[in-house]
Parts: sequence; structure tokens; C-alpha cells
Amino acid sequence: MYRVLAITNRKLCKEDFLTQIEKIARGNVDGIILREKDLTENEYYQLASQVIDICEHYKKRCILHTYIDVALKMKITNVHLPLRTAIEQSDKISRFEKVGISTHSIEDAIIAQRLGATYITAGHIFATDCKMGVPPRGLTYLKEVCNVVSIPVFGIGGITSENAKEVINHGAQGICMMSSLMNGTIKGI
Repeated sequence: MYRVLAITNRKLCKEDFLTQIEKIARGNVDGIILREKDLTENEYYQLASQVIDICEHYKKRCILHTYIDVALKMKITNVHLPLRTAIEQSDKISRFEKVGISTHSIEDAIIAQRLGATYITAGHIFATDCKMGVPPRGLTYLKEVCNVVSIPVFGIGGITSENAKEVINHGAQGICMMSSLMNGTIKGI
């Protein structure tokens, strides 16, 4: 079996965001990455408090995205960062137990590992509405990334329950899913 990280996007929800988070947390995901980059730091803090409560209730990891100072303030041990943020805030990375970094090239993956990432996301692997018009990097790219780093790699981008096994077969230790989990077209993994 492989690991699954859910990535949030409240704009994709067909029903109440927190209700959808609860449904996802009840499923077989390993963690939920709270990725709501359009919020102010204060709004993110408020939302994170609610999502953390849900994750704790269902014994799921809540991973805060981008807002590293919010994570420190809330004493959250898991963060996921865009590479640029990880570089800018590299002095804070060691304060976290788990650090994920988003990568989009082999060079990014190498840099992320050097910065202290405990896992990376690599993508986007397949065509996705989230990256409309941007060609996917594909499974060969994913395999190359998996071969150059010694930390777990999670495939991201256009991943569904139908193609997840291909991602794992190309070296990834897990997958990230957003759209199908957030809009409820897949009930759980």
C-alpha cells in the first residue's frame, strides 16, 4: 500500500469546507496539507485551528502549508513549503519534525533535500485543471527524481485512484490528491 496526502483547496468544495475535511480525515489518508495560500496569516491561523482539531480527532497528520510562522506559533511539527519559501526561511526548517517541499525539476529536488526536506512532492505528473495549459512532466520525470534523492517522493498533479499505481510503480512512495478529494468525486482512498 502507498501513502496518500490530501491537499486542500476550499474553492473546489461543493459543500462546506470543514465538512469535506472531516470526510477526508475519516478516510485512508495519511495526512492533510492545509494549502490555502490566498488567506491572510490571521485567517489561515483561524482555519488551521479548526482543521487541526478535525485531524487530531481522526488521528491524521495536519501539515501546514507556506505559513511557517503560523506553524511555529501553533507548535505544529509538520510543514509543507514551496521551494522559494524553504530557501527564504531555511533557518527555521530544523525546528520541524517533518518538512515537505514542492519541487518541479530534478534540480529543485536536489536543493530541497539539501535544505533538509524529509519528503518532497514532484510534479505535476499528469494533466490537471490546477495547471491548465502547462504540459505535465510525466512518469519518466518522476522516476528520475526518485533516483536522485534519498528521501520519500510523493507524486502530485492529476493523480486519480486509476493512475495512482503507475506513480508508485515509477518510484514514488506516495501520492498527493486535491481535486477529487475536495470536490467529493472520490469519497476516500
